[in-house]
Amino acid sequence: MEWFSDGDYWLSRLVFQRALAGVYLIAFLTAALQFRALIGERGMLPVPAYVRRIPLRRAPSLFQLHYSDRYFALCAWTGALLSAALVAGAADRIPLWGAMAWWAALWVLYLSIVNVGQTWYGFGWESLLLETGFLAVFLGNERTAPPVLVLWLLRWVLFRVEFGAGLIKIRGDECWRKLTCLHFHHETQPMPGPLSWFFHHLPKPLHRVEVAANHVTQLLIPVLLFTPQPVASAAAGMIVLTQLWLVLSGNFAWLNWITITLALSAVDASLIADPPALPAPPLWYEIVVIAVTALLLGLSYRPARNLLSRRQSMNRSYDPLHLVNAYGAFGTVGRVRQELVVEGTEETVLHPGTVWREYGFKGKPGDVRRMPRQFAPYHLRLDWMMWFAALSPAYARSWFGPFMERLLDGDRDTLRLLAHNPFPDAPPAYVRARVYRYRYTTWRELRATGAWWHRTYVREFLRPTRLF
Repeated sequence: MEWFSDGDYWLSRLVFQRALAGVYLIAFLTAALQFRALIGERGMLPVPAYVRRIPLRRAPSLFQLHYSDRYFALCAWTGALLSAALVAGAADRIPLWGAMAWWAALWVLYLSIVNVGQTWYGFGWESLLLETGFLAVFLGNERTAPPVLVLWLLRWVLFRVEFGAGLIKIRGDECWRKLTCLHFHHETQPMPGPLSWFFHHLPKPLHRVEVAANHVTQLLIPVLLFTPQPVASAAAGMIVLTQLWLVLSGNFAWLNWITITLALSAVDASLIADPPALPAPPLWYEIVVIAVTALLLGLSYRPARNLLSRRQSMNRSYDPLHLVNAYGAFGTVGRVRQELVVEGTEETVLHPGTVWREYGFKGKPGDVRRMPRQFAPYHLRLDWMMWFAALSPAYARSWFGPFMERLLDGDRDTLRLLAHNPFPDAPPAYVRARVYRYRYTTWRELRATGAWWHRTYVREFLRPTRLF
């Protein structure tokens, strides 16, 4: 079948696969380095307790069959090693079936982690990595030209990511329609980066231009992905530029990077270099790809209907394998930033003069004099959930109590998730959590005080608590 593959996309495939393997590597490293405190046997939301409640059919995972912290670590580090080898191009040195099995192994390992990750893995980029990773299984290697059907499916994913995000904005907060959302977003986003303060202080007319450009990129440009070349390549390039702008303005884990990766798959490599001669694909491979394409097109009905719905869902999976999902981001933008400040004291008898010392987090705002830092594409899961907890206690109901208990117990795995432990010698007698309003300082305040933030006490979140 001559129509089945297109050698012009050989370089696009190579870049896409290397970049996707890099995202996988970050995802597995994030899991390996954080899981013990979050979902380990003694974690805040332990996997063993979860799999006793949730059947295999609802959350397919290797850890439904067996769980131990050592086994989880083995799976996570194995995923990291396999990903690193793919970044180096190992899949192009083996037969086609071996490369497919390699990519499939990564997908199974990460699916197993996400499906037991509970609240900590409830982010849209988890499903996006799984959906994209599943398609990568069928994209082939240097033993054959890239299959056209998989290339179009990758564009379909990218379209849903961008168009879904654009629709959720237009249908959501009125500030997107008034072009004023960026008057607030850089200050209230989940985890600001080192340049976010400066983005916030750009002139307001420029913020309006940013929002208008965002609407064009998310609502008009994605349609051009399905047009002939070189228009589709130009559309992909516009998406890449927009995503790089977002990389500079905040920390969104690997969401921007995997979107860039998807966009690169739509670039016609023949515009850059002549394609090499690649062998024709084997018949079994063509049959498998066509069958998978038919399956995914059938499963696309619900995400496509969701795009047309007035009650559009944001970041929703429709099956436990995360094969075809709905995406979206920031349908609502906060006007005020609230942060949880966690403190402890060594004093066993509390009084008005009790000295409380503050725990420091790696990414989320805390010390007003500390400039926000760059962590993306690495995902600080606890820091992100602290942002949600400040929005509503409902987001913290399942894990915040166990988190505080582990601070009182001086749990080493939990303390490793933090940037500063004010009680290095012995755990505190009491801990508490308070809500503060944070705002960026002005240029004058920054010069006078050296503080990037100004904060004001709002209310108690958790009264002083101790172990009994």
